[in-house]
Amino acid sequence: MSHDQNFKNLIVDYPVESVRFFAADEAMEVDHRVRIIPIRQEQLKARLGERFRELDVPLLLEWPDDRRAAILFAFEEESETSRFSLHRLAHYCLDLAELFKTERVVPVAIFLRQGERRESLTLGGDRCDFLTFRYLACALKHLNWNDWRDSDNIVARLNLPNMAHRADERVDVYALALRGLMQLEPDPEKQVKYLDFVEIYSHLNDDERARYAHDYPEEASTMQSYSARIREEGEQAGQKIGQQIGQQMGIQIGEANVLLFQLEQKFGKIPDALRRRIQQADPDTLLRWSGRILTEDTIDSVLQ
Repeated sequence: MSHDQNFKNLIVDYPVESVRFFAADEAMEVDHRVRIIPIRQEQLKARLGERFRELDVPLLLEWPDDRRAAILFAFEEESETSRFSLHRLAHYCLDLAELFKTERVVPVAIFLRQGERRESLTLGGDRCDFLTFRYLACALKHLNWNDWRDSDNIVARLNLPNMAHRADERVDVYALALRGLMQLEPDPEKQVKYLDFVEIYSHLNDDERARYAHDYPEEASTMQSYSARIREEGEQAGQKIGQQIGQQMGIQIGEANVLLFQLEQKFGKIPDALRRRIQQADPDTLLRWSGRILTEDTIDSVLQ
């Protein structure tokens, strides 16, 4: 899965926490009373047509008591800072503003890596500036992980491995990220989902995993048991699906063989090409063909 998709999932699953972490300067009045609506890319493409420029995910925030007008947060994640396009982000925000008939748009860029990037864009002539564009930047590598190690914001805790830390702190960063996940996310499915997120960005080697087991024995044991249980549940679910598929395939093969027998009884030997066609047919098609055997006079008309 790409970095873009990882962060898109994170923002959609935890919209309030994402706004409060990635766009803290604009999130003073954002809490769980605010209605947050992720805007689907398909909706934007349908309405913007050829102008559509796909970024990560825009969020529409609405306040229930009309204290403030709705506001759009346009998030973009960039794993390589050199690929960041300020012009593209500006175009995207102008498109959103026109589409939703609002001037309340907050552009937010999330950077995974350090590097040079433009912070503003100004268009104008010799005497006047006619358009100025800026954005909120969350450069994760500029954040000290110790400042967020005990945060109650799950988005911050999951991103501890992406923050600045020394190599000898990597095990502690990993442990505090997992502890935050288990403390702040009660849903087992999301725990599994974001266990993978932490693993992807932690990059622990075998020695560091051994250190984790030694320094955090209780948590490591819990995580090992938890991972084993999840794997077992996944294997059982896979076996169940496999059995269901096998049963369906068995029924389909049986129906195909019955149809072949009936056709041979009426029309004689069946050419190999037609035999393969029957064996590969889906159950609904086999049922339809079986119903024609008594009324049709040729095998071709049966298999129409």
